[in-house]
Amino acid sequence: MLGPPYNNTMENPATFFLVGIPGLQSLHLWMAVSLSVMYTMALLGNTLLMTVICMDSTLHEPMYCFLCILAAVDIVMASSVVPKMLSIFCVGDGSINFYACFAQMYFVHSATAVETGLLLAMAFDRYVAICKPLHYKRILTPKVMQIMSVTIAFRAVIFMSPLSWMLSHLPFCSSNVVPHSYCEHMAVAKLACGAPMPSSLYYSLIGSSIIVGSDVVFIAASYILILRAVFNLSSKNAQQKALGTCGSHVCVMALYYFPGMASIYVAWLGQDTVPLHTQVLLADLYLILTPTLNPIIYGLRTKYIREKIWSLLTHCLFDLSTQGV
Repeated sequence: MLGPPYNNTMENPATFFLVGIPGLQSLHLWMAVSLSVMYTMALLGNTLLMTVICMDSTLHEPMYCFLCILAAVDIVMASSVVPKMLSIFCVGDGSINFYACFAQMYFVHSATAVETGLLLAMAFDRYVAICKPLHYKRILTPKVMQIMSVTIAFRAVIFMSPLSWMLSHLPFCSSNVVPHSYCEHMAVAKLACGAPMPSSLYYSLIGSSIIVGSDVVFIAASYILILRAVFNLSSKNAQQKALGTCGSHVCVMALYYFPGMASIYVAWLGQDTVPLHTQVLLADLYLILTPTLNPIIYGLRTKYIREKIWSLLTHCLFDLSTQGV
């Protein structure tokens, strides 16, 4: 039994109030400064990465195209939550419209679903490039890339639409105070007073586990095949070059999956043992840390991108200096 039925026509609150980080309100101003720095780095780094890839025709290869999309998704993910977080941390304005709350939730979780799909696509790209190099251009054609990109986006929409619909139709007849710094779905769903609340939480946990779990399995399978092919190479230089092309991707995957899964399962299974402010900090860092560090990791570990970024920056600085003379 799920409990007594609820009145679906019950009036929901017009506004939710986001607390920020419960128990750490005295540190909100310092957190605002750190968040501003990280958000600025995320915007500049990902914009610079997209600009370099779009402007340089030699970077119009599948791996870099996926990286360009990943940078755009990172900007969307960070921009969905950071402006409101800064509003909370700086001036204490935690109010958010009922529908704006679910819109924020939709964009955040759709972006995370797209990101895990892109990491899988990038792993497949590395598998083809290293294990089947002679067939690379025949396998990863522009049409195949378009199909992969559309499928990734479609999967995110299919997953998130039912979740957002279920949550937005729950009756919120008691508290409208969300103990979080953004409209995280579990934090919002726990405020509902109707019987279907557990089903929406189970849908979220099971759905995210299936999507992320299947992606991780396929990514792991790709890298097992890649490592087997690399260690079968006779040349040490070829082995190091092949491993180097995958190093940045592995770092980004670790940065994405470990904090992300920790945030989900701590919020679900450790809610009675892990302090609430720790749960919120994990969720916040997951959404801002990944967009901040992704362009840095790719810029530092990928020599070709690093050279192109440096060339673009020096060119822009040279033009500015000549105009100032």
